Amino acid sequence: MSTTELGMPGTSPSAGTAAVPRLPDDAPAQTKKDFTSDQEVRWCPGCGDYAILAAVQGFLPELGLQRENIVFVSGIGCSSRFPYYLDTYGMHSIHGRAPAIATGLATSREDLSVWVVTGDGDALSIGGNHLIHALRRNVNLTILLFNNQIYGLTKGQYSPTSHIGTVTKSTPLGSVDQPFNPVSLALGAEATFVARTMDSDRRHLTEVLRRAAEHRGTSLVEIYQNCPIFNDGAFDLIKDRSQQEARIVQLVDGEPVRLGPEGERQVLVRADGGVLRFVPEAAAQGRDVVVHDSGADDPSQAFAISRLDTPEMTHVPMGVFRSVDRPTYDDQVRAQVRSTIEAGGGRASDADLDSLIHGRDTWTVA
Repeated sequence: MSTTELGMPGTSPSAGTAAVPRLPDDAPAQTKKDFTSDQEVRWCPGCGDYAILAAVQGFLPELGLQRENIVFVSGIGCSSRFPYYLDTYGMHSIHGRAPAIATGLATSREDLSVWVVTGDGDALSIGGNHLIHALRRNVNLTILLFNNQIYGLTKGQYSPTSHIGTVTKSTPLGSVDQPFNPVSLALGAEATFVARTMDSDRRHLTEVLRRAAEHRGTSLVEIYQNCPIFNDGAFDLIKDRSQQEARIVQLVDGEPVRLGPEGERQVLVRADGGVLRFVPEAAAQGRDVVVHDSGADDPSQAFAISRLDTPEMTHVPMGVFRSVDRPTYDDQVRAQVRSTIEAGGGRASDADLDSLIHGRDTWTVA
């Protein structure tokens, strides 16, 4: 996709952090309608994608950015229809390759806010390598990973996040694959922002989106999303209001990691060998209580918290696991290009390119 197709002229590389142009002070306030396209939304009735789309459309005006400076790049899958339904620039790209395409866009166009929308199959199977390298490079992207633990678009095969024993068309005797935990994977790849939320909690989803968008670097947001056709009810245990307090671990910076309603509250402590486990709050006195710190440079504690999650959903951490500052890939690449151009007197010439191509050992093949 060329810069002309995106509606804005190319910009020259610059050092340091770049700012995406904001709306003029006298511009009319944006609304959800401004970010809603004229395309008919086509997902199955009851799909969690509807709730996520509504939350994103309602949240985007808060950014205060011009629509032509926002781009959504998707791969292949139900979630990847997202760009059609947003009145921003967008690209429905190749299976698993959205992070790679978005990396090129974010690096070449510092004036854009670049988002990736993907699913558990698209991101973690064919796109696994592209995802982890975007995370480790810390490209300035916001990645929304919809996790419904199934392949929905291709009609119900098991995915990289399906639980062991899941019976599907492709695993009639039950899956024997150990599933990925997307949050653990992202933390292991040294991602600078990692969070989890779910489709039905509009308030929590919006707050996580807000924090992800504010972060400079790669933000990975896993969103639990229900597929009513091929994996209905996968998250019912934590969507049931009578169960939520007993199962969802809300991560709050600076506070002990807690679980359960008042009177039955438990706190997370480090037991012998550094293992984390919940104990009744009254029994936690004098123990090594775990206090959440998303800004810790070492991701080990955040990783350990992510491992509390189990297929039984007894303890499901929700919120921001990690949020740290680190130089971004795209800022550093632009700084290198600018330095090279300045060394060449202010512009790149054909001689520079020729020198680059022939600067090392070369062979002429007759």
